[in-house]
Amino acid sequence: MNCSSCALTISKYLEKKGVEDVAISVATEELRFNLPEGASADEVINGINNLGYEVVLPNQGGKTKPFYTTLRFKFLFSLVFTAPLMLHMVADWHWLHNPWVQLALTIPVYATGMLHFGRSALRSLRNGIANMDVLITLGATAAFVYSLIGTLQHLGPDYLFYETTAAILTLVFLGNLLEEKSVKSTTTAIAELARLQHTHAKRLNDAGEVEEVDNSELRTGDRVLVNTGDKIPMDGTIYWGGGHVNESMITGESEPVNRREKDKVIGGTILEEGSIKIFITATGKDTVLSYIINLVKQAQSNKPPMQKLADRISAIFVPVVLGIALLTFLGWYFIGQTPLSTAMMRSIAVLVIACPCAMGLATPAAVMVGLGRAARNGILIKGAHTLEAFRNIRQIVFDKTGTLTTGKLQIGRWETAMEPDEFRSVVFSLEKYSSHPIARSIVALWKGVGETALQQVREQKGVGMQAKDKAGNEWQLGSYLMARGATGDDSHNIYLLKNGELMGWIDFIDELRPEAQQVMAQLKQAGIRTILLSGDMRRKCEQLAQQLGIDEVYAEQSPAQKLQQIEDLMQQAPTAMVGDGINDAPALAKASIGISLSDATQVAMQSANVILLNGHLSALPLAMGLGKHTYLTIKQNLFWAFAYNVVAIPVAALGFLNPILAALVMGLSDVVLAINSVRLRFKKVI
Repeated sequence: MNCSSCALTISKYLEKKGVEDVAISVATEELRFNLPEGASADEVINGINNLGYEVVLPNQGGKTKPFYTTLRFKFLFSLVFTAPLMLHMVADWHWLHNPWVQLALTIPVYATGMLHFGRSALRSLRNGIANMDVLITLGATAAFVYSLIGTLQHLGPDYLFYETTAAILTLVFLGNLLEEKSVKSTTTAIAELARLQHTHAKRLNDAGEVEEVDNSELRTGDRVLVNTGDKIPMDGTIYWGGGHVNESMITGESEPVNRREKDKVIGGTILEEGSIKIFITATGKDTVLSYIINLVKQAQSNKPPMQKLADRISAIFVPVVLGIALLTFLGWYFIGQTPLSTAMMRSIAVLVIACPCAMGLATPAAVMVGLGRAARNGILIKGAHTLEAFRNIRQIVFDKTGTLTTGKLQIGRWETAMEPDEFRSVVFSLEKYSSHPIARSIVALWKGVGETALQQVREQKGVGMQAKDKAGNEWQLGSYLMARGATGDDSHNIYLLKNGELMGWIDFIDELRPEAQQVMAQLKQAGIRTILLSGDMRRKCEQLAQQLGIDEVYAEQSPAQKLQQIEDLMQQAPTAMVGDGINDAPALAKASIGISLSDATQVAMQSANVILLNGHLSALPLAMGLGKHTYLTIKQNLFWAFAYNVVAIPVAALGFLNPILAALVMGLSDVVLAINSVRLRFKKVI
């Protein structure tokens, strides 16, 4: 695909076929869609091929285009013949004024243009969709045929516009080439991530010997050696050694992280120091990196609401322009009493200067850059609609444990009426079945204390764990909500009950995230209302809220109550929620935007609209800033696209532009949009 007009042509064709969920990207030249039941995939693919495109399926791999089929070759080839034609306008060389010489120089350019633009125009018309190439083809053909008739009938120099034909096609080739390069530059972030997927690996065979292989040959369960400076070839788990891993290309986190035995590592990251051996746990499309790339690509090809208006206008744009061009010709020839050649040139200028591509490119270009910059900074945003939704957010709800605090809890005081070792064993055995940050901390701190055989273990979300032992005793471990029937003291974090009787309690020390204070200050400065929504005790929640300057507190909330609170808050204003992506999944899904600070796991990625891969709150203002500035860039692009056509078409129709200048201006119009979009990569958004 060469431009957004191509994407619109394919989209309209698929819609006519009843295809659903069409997602298409000009920059990455990728298309995704769902076939309706009973539809033939081969028929749809053949239909796309008949439009003039070549469908390459994922398992076929990309083909390298021959150079003679590229826009670069077509532009250079056309330029060789167009340059002498343009020269005759300034040089008084007799042979250049010979109509047959001009015809000979024009034919190669016209033939190249018709093979490119003409074929595309015919196929689009055959499918009932007029694309931009229809305008280019009509404009160039009108000038060529008019000149050819003048040559064959010896009508004189007033009928020779060969240079107009050649210049239109050459300049449009140049414009398409510049647009292609500009649009490709909006996807550099994804290209950089994709390059991380390809590397070599030191695979260990059964004898422990090292063999160098391409990472695409690795399979789940393979053992791999990674030394200092090596790229980790695929996702895996360390079973020997340790070191510092640079994960900045995945998470945006600049500081290397320490990884030891049993820790997970992500394919594509770099071991900066140390030596490790890993078991491969995921390959190919199942790796975290592949998942990230696919998420971003899908997001880039999804259309935000603002694009729908531009698409509707683009669909009727070409017929309207054809009508304006016809009226221009008739008006100047019959009413303005101008010569036939003048009327024709002015109508051709209208055809050539009109640019539906600009309207189609306005949104995707900005979205690609916004999502790409977010991905480079460890922010995964699912869908362009999510990026656009950030502009409306007026309040943000925060979970407490693992969100405003690190979730890396240290056990403080604890007391028990049981034997200490038995108490710790029962607590460990219950908590190992829970995914809550408190449970994960206990399991990490008390592993090795021994286990108690438990049965019928189940988790009551937001309350605690329940189980029975072999003797039939019922154990409960959880918050005060679970223990309030056994004690009136609500000052502890978790309580252990045996058959309804209090057996002990544990207090934790939870470290506040170092960036939390600054993030709250930034949000307050931006006029965002902050809310704490937690299952923890009211006293602790209010203490934390006072420390951070949070506006409102809802404490001791179960997951069901959290969901209800989010629903109530959303009736007041669009609301984002920041949580751990697992325990808060219902509330995250309900919020206008759900934001997860979880580690890069499939569960976390599927539970929220936005994932902060580095687990740092500091990325939240950047995500919001990118959303707002991407929307601003889209508005600027759409304003330029509409303003350009609204101004340029009448200017051409009134005779102030010749077709050659019109072709040059049209070619540069899309480049302006791409350059404005690329600014988003460097723009200060916070």
